[in-house]
Amino acid sequence: MKKKTASIYDYPTYYDLVFGSDTAAEMRFLQACFERFVDGRVKRVFEPACGTGRLLYRLARLGYRVGGIDLNPKAVEYCNARFRRRGIKANVQCGDMCDFAVKQPFDAAFNTINSFRHLLSEDAAIAHLECMARAVREGGIYALGIHLTPTRGDATDHESWSARRGQLAINTHMWPIEKNSRDRIERFGIRFDVYKPTESLRIEDVLVLRSYTRRQLNTLIEAVSNWEPLAFYDFGYRIDEPIVPDSETEDVVVILKNVGRRKASKKSGPTTRSQRPAKQTKR
Repeated sequence: MKKKTASIYDYPTYYDLVFGSDTAAEMRFLQACFERFVDGRVKRVFEPACGTGRLLYRLARLGYRVGGIDLNPKAVEYCNARFRRRGIKANVQCGDMCDFAVKQPFDAAFNTINSFRHLLSEDAAIAHLECMARAVREGGIYALGIHLTPTRGDATDHESWSARRGQLAINTHMWPIEKNSRDRIERFGIRFDVYKPTESLRIEDVLVLRSYTRRQLNTLIEAVSNWEPLAFYDFGYRIDEPIVPDSETEDVVVILKNVGRRKASKKSGPTTRSQRPAKQTKR
């Protein structure tokens, strides 16, 4: 097996397969969120850090007008090539998720697989939420997925899973290298073991992420007055089963609604018809 150290984001074909196992569930969940939480009809959808565009592409095929940004030009080209093959008009560009602007606000936005944690400072995280408040119209939503650090119980730090598409198979492994709770910086190793009929390749990378406890996430959301948290879900993506995050919660999707600055003083926390205790699922 050949081995190399490289960014996993420079291999969009592999990345798209490795992180695509929950795509169908995410699609159902996002469309249910659009219907349940957005004021008015959802026609335009945006994804910051869109990567290969696996969800944007499917939403576009359903008739939504989509847009997105990503820092990695190889991922952006992969995404746009996917659109071109289907004759889909889309606006996906290279861009920084904490420093961007859109020409026209979108009805809804999402970022479901922990990309938000690549923003390594509080200032960068706040800047992102402020950019998103301008990118999503008032009455629209932002579905933000994040892996939290539990303050009670053991964290799920080691993960392994496999994915296959045709004659391409990839085994993925993640493990912790370093955790600094004071600076809130974590370093994780990640490895793709790639198998094709005529060759095999191991790609190793290091992910540097900012950590969040439940309270730290709440504090961050409160720092940007436009956003009101409506509901929390785990990575099971069941629209009728919101959760109440607690000290053991790890996987969470928070539904943020843009209430506008004029209404910020009326924010009252998550409101749902029913809530259940958090249940952890694979990240």
